[in-house]
Amino acid sequence: MAFKHTLAAAFILFLGICGAISSARAEPFKIVGFGDSLMAGFGLRPDEGFTQKLEAALRAKGHDVTVANAGVSGDTSSGGLSRLDWSVPDGTQLVILELGANDMLRGVSPDITRKNLDAMLAKLKQRKIAVLLAGMRAAPNLGADYQNGFDAIFPKLAEKYGVPLYPFFLDGVAGESALQLDGLHPNARGVDLMVERILPAVEKAITAVQDNS
Repeated sequence: MAFKHTLAAAFILFLGICGAISSARAEPFKIVGFGDSLMAGFGLRPDEGFTQKLEAALRAKGHDVTVANAGVSGDTSSGGLSRLDWSVPDGTQLVILELGANDMLRGVSPDITRKNLDAMLAKLKQRKIAVLLAGMRAAPNLGADYQNGFDAIFPKLAEKYGVPLYPFFLDGVAGESALQLDGLHPNARGVDLMVERILPAVEKAITAVQDNS
């Protein structure tokens, strides 16, 4: 009788472990979109923003994911660095890091932007959170020196930290008035194109994390 009780207890324990493993596997892949108004969805309805549409696109491709919106309109790289720790919760598996546009618009020295982004990448690496770095490009009216210095930030940091780079977050949208609200921010159609173009890079980043886990 004692043996039967022991066997039953062991079986229940086994089922509990299996259930815990199954539950862990059922957890969605957690992505945080960390950036400025381009990430936050400035001027758009809640269902039209980048993170919402990216999550829908990934789910349509069969990925069980959540994409949290940690964008703050007007944020600079300095502001992003100051809020990174509490804006990216534990359990996050991938961060899409998109900052620098407001630094550029304010004429902030590229050296300052680079140092801030470098510090953010270092913090995320220390926390073992994967990053997809979304690049930005300087407006040509800021001059060749500024443009060259700013544009070089993103590929150099991607190489330094061994993270994938999506070269230009506004690819296909910048300069296209039909895809913009105000000459700076994408409209809903613009967001659709941004999501379509970045989707393969995000899928590749997800696969890399899952393969290494």
